[in-house]
Amino acid sequence: MGGDAARAGAVSQVQTQGQHPHSPYTAGMNHALLQALCPAGKLRASINLGNPILAKQHPQTGEPLGVSIDLARAFAARLGVDIELVVFDAAGKSVEAVRHEQADIGFFAIDPLRGEGIAFTAPYVLIEGSYLVSNSSALTSNDEVDQPGVRVAVGQGSAYDLFLSRELQHAEIVRAPTSPAVVEMFVAQQLDVAAGVKQQLQADLPRYPGHRLLPGRFMVIQQAMGTPKSRGTEAAVVLAQFVEEMKSSGFVADALSRHGIQGASVAPAS
Repeated sequence: MGGDAARAGAVSQVQTQGQHPHSPYTAGMNHALLQALCPAGKLRASINLGNPILAKQHPQTGEPLGVSIDLARAFAARLGVDIELVVFDAAGKSVEAVRHEQADIGFFAIDPLRGEGIAFTAPYVLIEGSYLVSNSSALTSNDEVDQPGVRVAVGQGSAYDLFLSRELQHAEIVRAPTSPAVVEMFVAQQLDVAAGVKQQLQADLPRYPGHRLLPGRFMVIQQAMGTPKSRGTEAAVVLAQFVEEMKSSGFVADALSRHGIQGASVAPAS
């Protein structure tokens, strides 16, 4: 697993203990289903650090933390197994890790293209996508972005990249290697628009004065959990039921509050 993860672009792996051998959640679960969910005997969770609403690194320890990590640990506890966090710096790498079964679960924006090989749950969090421009830009609304000559910076393989690649008919998309690198590239190459998570763009503003967000949002991102489709329908149903319970119980709302996340909301029940 270590070599495969490294080749896939993992930036780190974190192994934690989470044994709950008498978990009531798995008491009625047959061995085949548990094997389908975590064939390695532990739950390998693909974590994307490119979206700060879902995951980031502790500034002192470097340990991954965030809503997605909380959910991953909770699901491992339910299954009664240890957890291994396989951490990536970009959404596309995280998707590929699950698609190629180098991880058992992941946390992604729902998108038709990503659905190839991955069974998604209903969303657990809704996130706003926004545009950032320079103060001198003539652009004043999201609708004005799609015109000839406008160059839009996005993180390669991100939900914004996938969405805007379908939606923009005239503007040119310029891809940064990761979502956190979008604004830096946008400034360095003097592009016209930067697209990304509203919170990430707001966090970049103090480092790059002379810029502003366009009002409103150009998309709402539905963040869901996913597992390889090859694991079977039953495994996908177990994961989907877990997400619904985490929403209805207040777990997701508490995690957003605990991590100080703004610009995101709990998705409605499926």
